[in-house]
Formats: sequence, C-alpha cells, structure tokens
Amino acid sequence: MRRLALLPALFCIAATLPEPDYHDLDRPPHEYHTRQPRDRFTKLKDDLESGRLPVDRSSEKAFVESLLRALEIPLSSQMLVFSTTSLQLRMITPANPRALYFNEDIYIGWVPGGQIEVLSLDPELGAIFYIFDPPRNDLPVRAARSARCMNCHAADDTGHVPGLLVKSVLSGERGGSLKSFRIEQTGHQIPFAERFGGWYVTGDTRLSTVLGNTFGRYVDGTLTKAPLEPGRYFDFARYPVATSDVLPQLVHEHQAGFVNRVVEAGYRARTYLHAGNGQLSEAHGKLLDEQARLITRYLLFADEAPLPPGGVRGDTAYQTDFLKTRRAAPGGASLKDFDLRTRLFRHRCSYMIYSPVFTALPAALKQRIYAELAVALHPAQPAAVYAYLPAPEKQAIRAILRATVPDLARW
Repeated sequence: MRRLALLPALFCIAATLPEPDYHDLDRPPHEYHTRQPRDRFTKLKDDLESGRLPVDRSSEKAFVESLLRALEIPLSSQMLVFSTTSLQLRMITPANPRALYFNEDIYIGWVPGGQIEVLSLDPELGAIFYIFDPPRNDLPVRAARSARCMNCHAADDTGHVPGLLVKSVLSGERGGSLKSFRIEQTGHQIPFAERFGGWYVTGDTRLSTVLGNTFGRYVDGTLTKAPLEPGRYFDFARYPVATSDVLPQLVHEHQAGFVNRVVEAGYRARTYLHAGNGQLSEAHGKLLDEQARLITRYLLFADEAPLPPGGVRGDTAYQTDFLKTRRAAPGGASLKDFDLRTRLFRHRCSYMIYSPVFTALPAALKQRIYAELAVALHPAQPAAVYAYLPAPEKQAIRAILRATVPDLARW
C-alpha cells in the first residue's frame, strides 16, 4: 500500500522533469569530451606523432602539402582568409592570410609561421578539434585536442553543437572586424552580397565584388571600403597553390550548411531517444518530423542562391580533384556533377548524403528523411514545396540515389 501511495507522487515528478536538452554535450548519450572520437584525423594521429605516417619535414609548406595528401585533401581546395576570425588572430593580416583546405570530412587551417588547425568530423559527435605546431628542429609533432575552438564552433552559429563556422566580415586594414554579415547563418541560401567578407577570391570574382578582396577604413567618421588585390600584399609561393578560387568557396559554404544542420539534428534525435529509453514520445516524433523536412529541403537545394547571369567559371584543377570521388549511376550521372550556369550542381541533391555524419544518423531520423525524399521526388504526385524541381531532374536524382545509397531503395 505504501508503494502504491508513492505512484501519484512519482507521476507528478516525471511530469515536471525538464525537457532533455541536446545542448548538454557532456551528458549521456553524447559525452563529447570523454568518448573516444572516431573521426579520420584521430585515427591517424598516433601515426603522425610517432613518425609512422610519412610526411615531409623540410619546410612548413612541404609539411602542410604532405599532410594534406595523407588526409586525401586536394591542394586545389585552398582558400585564403585575411580576417582575424581564428584563434591565431595575432598572426593573420592581408600580408599573411590564413589558408584553409578541406574534403568532405576534414578541414585544415594553417597560418604561415603559426600553427595548424584541424576540424575533423566524427560521425556522431560532430567536429573534433586539434591544433599543433608544424615540425621544427626535429621535434616530434604533438597534436593536442583543442577545447578553445568550442567557444565559437559550438555556439549560436552552429546550433550549439560542434560544427563549422564561416564568417563574413569587413576587416580593418590592420586586422579587426568593422562590420559583420550573415550572422548565425551558414549554407548555400545566403545571398552572395553577404558572403566573402575577409576572404581573398581569385578566378571568376563576379560573386565577390561586394565584400571579397576588400578591407574597410573610417574616413571622417564614415566607413568606406578599399580593394585588396590577391597576391599584391603577399607571395603566393609561400602557399601550396596560387589560388583562392571562388568554386571551392561555394562548395565549402554548401558543406558547412549541411554539416551544421545534420549534426544538430543528430544530437536532437539521440537526446530524444535517450530520454525515452530508445522510444520517441509523440512530441519528440513531431520535432524529428520537422528536422527531417528541414534537412530534406537543404539536401534538395530548395533555397539555393541563384548564380549571376552567365554562371561562374570554376578552377579546373579543383573541379578535377572534386570529381575524383564521384559516385555514378549506371548511366554515368552523379550528384557531384557541376552545373555552374544557374546553380552549383546539375542534379540538385547533395552528395553529402554519402558523408559519415549523415549515414550515422539514428534510424528514427534517417527514415523520416528518406520518407520526405520519397514525397519530394514522387514522379506522379509532386509536392508543392518541391515544384522548383522539374520532373526529368527528379527522375535523374531518383535513379542516382537508388544506385548509390544502399539503404534508401525501399523508400
């Protein structure tokens, strides 16, 4: 009887327990700082530090080049940033820009004369951060996991989960940010007028004429802009390649938006499932329905900013490197095929559907995304919100997905 008398009180307590918060990164089921990461750089770290991973130690530049090759990151992905939006802000100037390189799951930053920064994506935990000195005077490499990166990379801009941060600011002539743009936003939907601030842009620069290659100064109390010509203030020979092309910057923006959305949705799903001992409440199921719709719209480039009339010309070296990992359907079509006339890709479904952060999503969320994709790409009953996709393009996307995503077919 005494046990039965306790039941109403227990129900009252359960009803008032706080909603599980996916922001609590160090609590179960995430345990961000205590779990052993499974990202690609962490798996290679011991070999790098022990010397088993062959790298060129003859110079900083040579080391960076050999590290990128070991991580399968194309040198042609190089992007140069002169805004002081990094832990190494004291070393970054228009004369000493920070270089960034990336593939689908690892992002490398390097400031000549400074340190190397690593953002490597764990399938469940999201971004894992390391920072270390290039080898000098025969000293061993020691890649320390960085907690300071989380101050910015797990805050408002990333949905409070460990993700990618892309800043666009009007930099001062000697550093500092005079004005910020596209605050708390990443992704291909951002207008080009709000991108590229603090970035050098080479090649087809029509997209970057508002903020790219530009610094600010106050003249009689009025904020004005002045041009910065890439290569005029520094020597490209200090870097692996002589480009900071617009095409990798467009691809990088798309990937950053994808990663942040998917990592946040994954944290939400795992939190809700943990709260229900593997089951979703009705309320949590509806929240995941909404996450699935958001991710599907991003997958299908629903709000992509259109390219300017005439399209853009991308660096051919980067195009070649990017397409080396394309997955083709029997007819030869791939999600990585560029368009570059009116939009970024010919088939508007992101190749990031193959990425570890997506494939490792909990089944309860991924099945919802697949179901939404089935609705979006239905040939006979098109959903109004996906009417921007013509029927032939939907059919092409369906064929590619059926051939290249094994667990999608039944949907």
